[in-house]
Order: sequence, then structure tokens, then C-alpha cells
Amino acid sequence: MGLTIGVDVGGTKIAAGVVDENGEILARTRVPTPADPQWAVGAIADAVKELRAQHDITAVGVGAPGYIDRERSTVIMAPNINWENEPLKARIEDLVHLPTVIENDANAAAWGEFRFGAAARHNDMIMITVGTGIGGGIVLDGRMYRGSFGVAGEIGHLNMVPDGIPCGCGSKGCWEQYASGRALRRYGRERAATEGVLGKRLLELNEGIADTITGSQITEAAEEGDPLALEVYDELADWLGRGMSDLASLFDPAVFVLGGGVSDSGNLLLDPVAKAFEKHLIGGVHRPRAEVVLASLGSAAGITGAGDLARQV
Repeated sequence: MGLTIGVDVGGTKIAAGVVDENGEILARTRVPTPADPQWAVGAIADAVKELRAQHDITAVGVGAPGYIDRERSTVIMAPNINWENEPLKARIEDLVHLPTVIENDANAAAWGEFRFGAAARHNDMIMITVGTGIGGGIVLDGRMYRGSFGVAGEIGHLNMVPDGIPCGCGSKGCWEQYASGRALRRYGRERAATEGVLGKRLLELNEGIADTITGSQITEAAEEGDPLALEVYDELADWLGRGMSDLASLFDPAVFVLGGGVSDSGNLLLDPVAKAFEKHLIGGVHRPRAEVVLASLGSAAGITGAGDLARQV
């Protein structure tokens, strides 16, 4: 189909790139996400026009946060950008005069890893993006799984603990409250404040203040071999393994791909998560186990995936 443009819409920035049929990004641009949601549509169109000026483009794919309808045209709800029933496909097509596909941003990243990244050898995969919260995307039999209404894959809001920690979605006990970057910080802060000498290194890294310890400081201490920081990573990993066990029972993927900011810690996250998944997997040694791997495309996954999904117009 030739060249497409993939757009990754975030809460603070809009990143776009020209994507070829091999998943290579030939050119990029980025602009701040406007505070006014109505201006955000124009910013997306401007990014597309900038890239199109120097390349022959056939279609556009946009990875947007929130719920996207099954027709891949309307943003049903995107709280971070304050979109509600936004006809994004039609509005962008009116501005850029190119066929356009709208996809959930985590789905777009998962598709990028499926087609060109860490899951390229498999037909069935689940991507888990571990950042401030948890996002994800599911590919079954080589097709993005969207569900009846287009909003499947919101795995961060699986209910793990009845009446547990309140979540921003309005529920309590969601998976992302126990297995995300936010949870990692909470575990580190709580342990540093209560463990006395064992919390010494984390406190040193943050001038003795426990309640503002950052994820990067926990990672730094863990990389140094600090026992408490490693225990914090183990706690996070155990919760991730529990949720992955449930997802394996439902979908039986060949591979789990771990992405998002927390996955930048590499084997600090990967190794304990793989062990926790094996420990919690229903059926244990009597059933085949999915691989657990790190994402390989990094921040390019959303652009690459959206650009490739545009070929399905």
C-alpha cells in the first residue's frame, strides 16, 4: 500500500511518523498536545500535513487514548484529552483528505510489537504496558481483538482486590493499583518509611524523605543490589504475574510482551515477572507456558502500529 503516517496521541505530546511496509519510520515530527481538546484535532492534522509535504502518503492511522468504537472512527471517551463521542476519523479526513483509521493507543503499540517487534514470530500475543497505570492490547489469530463494541483490552482495570485501593476509573482494587509504576513508588515509599536501616539507601537517594521517593530512585537502588529495592520490584512483579496468569487462562497467548516506562528497567522487571507468572499460572507444570519478553520498539511502537493499521482501511 506504500507509505502511511502513524500518529501517537499522548496527554502532553503528539508524535507522528512516516511508516513504510517494513515498519521502518522514515521521518518524524512531534508537537505539544493543546490544552483545548478541539485544538488537538488541528494539531494532529498539522503533523500529518508536515510529513505529507515530503512523502507520498496513502493513509493515516491515529493511536488515541481512551475508548474507540468498533468502526475505528469515534473516540467514545478519552478523559486525559477531554474527548467524548469525538468523530475523530471524519474530522481528520476533512482536514488532510486521506483515509484515516482511529485505534486505541495501547492497541496500536501492541500491533507494532506484533508486526515488527518482540512478538513478530507469534500469532497470539498480549502486550502489557506498565507505566503510571497499566494498558494493554490483545492479538488473537493474527488479528487485533477489539470485542463487540471496540473497547476490549482495558486490562489495567481487571478487579484484583474486592474493595481494594480506589482507582481513577471510579472502581476499587483494579490491577493497575497494584502492578504499575504508581504502585512501585507506593511500595518503595511505604517500605523506606517503616523498615529502618533496610530503607537507608532509598532514603539517601531522596535526601531522607520517604514520601517523595521516585520510581527511578527505586530502580537505581535495585541496580546497585539494594535488598529492599529488589524486594519492592518482587512485590510489583508478583502482582503482574497474578494478572498475567488470569489472562493466560482466558486467552492462552504464545507470548506476553512487557512495555511501558517501568519495562525500561529490563531484567530487573522481566526476571521476577517471569517467575511470578510461572508460580501463579493455573495448571502449573501441566500446561504450556507463554513466553514473557520485553518490548523491543520502545516509544516507536505506537507510531509504527498506527501506521501499519492504516493499511487496513
